[in-house]
Amino acid sequence: MIRDPADLTATDYLDGAREMAAADRPYLAHLLAEEAARRTTDPATAHSIRACFPDPTTGKD
Repeated sequence: MIRDPADLTATDYLDGAREMAAADRPYLAHLLAEEAARRTTDPATAHSIRACFPDPTTGKD
């Protein structure tokens, strides 16, 4: 079933990020986690989400 992205919650995006991380898709996991963090109202929770799914492209030469 296709869902309207506007209806997705931070939890939905975080679940997707976990699935992508488990599927060895770190960049997609990072993008989904970033959206989850944006949809989170608590800054500490948003920071925690970002820390768990860092950008895999940063720091690479």
